[in-house]
Amino acid sequence: MTAIVEVKDLRKTYAGGFEALKGVSVTIQAGEILALLGPNGAGKTTLISTLCGITQPSSGSAIVGGHDIQNDFREARRLIGLVPQEVALEPFEKVINTVRFSRGLFGKPRNDALIERILRQLTLWDKRDAQIKELSGGMKRRVLIAKALCHEPRVLFLDEPTAGVDVELRRDMWQIVEELRQDGVTIILTTHYIEEAEAIADRVAVINGGKILLVEEKAALMKQLGRKVLRIDLTTAVQAVPEALAVYDLELSADGTSLTYTYDTRAERTGITRLLQDLAGAGLSLRDIQTKESSLEEIFVDLVKEGAA
Repeated sequence: MTAIVEVKDLRKTYAGGFEALKGVSVTIQAGEILALLGPNGAGKTTLISTLCGITQPSSGSAIVGGHDIQNDFREARRLIGLVPQEVALEPFEKVINTVRFSRGLFGKPRNDALIERILRQLTLWDKRDAQIKELSGGMKRRVLIAKALCHEPRVLFLDEPTAGVDVELRRDMWQIVEELRQDGVTIILTTHYIEEAEAIADRVAVINGGKILLVEEKAALMKQLGRKVLRIDLTTAVQAVPEALAVYDLELSADGTSLTYTYDTRAERTGITRLLQDLAGAGLSLRDIQTKESSLEEIFVDLVKEGAA
């Protein structure tokens, strides 16, 4: 794969001294979907704003499609589409004119067939002559997406594109994302809906405190999702794990009343049957057994905690 976005040691410090980006480095391949996850204030929007030329970096570099975002801004920005969090639209303008105008800003010739196709994809064609102020919040969000797509970008940034919108728009949005992927468009999205990252992303990046904590293939993360935890509640507290059970790498709770066993659900053998037999052989009596499977959300939360430590 060819890299289309290359970020090296990117930093952003605001006038008040707040350091929003602390040496971010990441390479994004052409045609992939990268999900950028992080809590509020992690630096997601600052990173996107910097790559899109809305915010100037304090230091470091970034290349989009071979063009430096500072020294060759116009060519770099021509390749980028952005769907921002904020809905900022001219309230008295018609939908179709709003989208046409955005295409013109990038020096693209008029293309009514393309505009119609995009508006139809987003269920906006019937609203093409309506003023923006007449639209619902969800429809306004669709207009933002249409504006971002109208100049045929090769890199599309989606900053919380489905936050607070209806289920139908979310479904339409991901259908469009899949169609864009098939056309070779690279997509970077931030989302609080972690299940969406699981469903559509090729890779997942976790950012917190202005730092990238992890960039991982989704398939590799899914291996962690295959892990399950078995909690064994004992009828009587113990002081320590019996030596006969050392092979299972059990964790004893602080109060000595439960044991935790981690295993891989996709392994040929989980070892649970033998463990239960050995527990009885060690003289331990069980009160209850519970299983719990890791989720991407839990992995994300753990990473953020580790990064903040």
